[in-house]
Amino acid sequence: MAAVEIVSFGYLHDAPPAAHLTIDLRHHFRDPHVSPELRYMTAEDEPVRAAVLGTPGITDLVEATAAAIDAFASGPSAGTVTVADGCAGGRHRAPTFAGALAERLTAAGHRVSVHHRDLGKDVVQR
Repeated sequence: MAAVEIVSFGYLHDAPPAAHLTIDLRHHFRDPHVSPELRYMTAEDEPVRAAVLGTPGITDLVEATAAAIDAFASGPSAGTVTVADGCAGGRHRAPTFAGALAERLTAAGHRVSVHHRDLGKDVVQR
């Protein structure tokens, strides 16, 4: 199996990191930031993870992304496959998605590392 590096990030903090595959979670999945009780929490908090993972389509996207990674990994010169997934601030959707993807890939036998570039940054006020 392949080595996979997953980087979650927030588009409002900086440009997306270099990756073989970049997933933009901003426009199709509701932002927990809009809920005052979740705004200052992060993907490290269960209510945020539950809200994100309960969003229709997220688990399908995790599966589709895992399939895309398998395709990259089967190439003749695959090496490490890097996936970047981003949301607005990098505190809710992106790190939750990264964690779910990492669990799925690890269960399939991939060697996975995860880095949350913007998880610890301040909440972006919009």
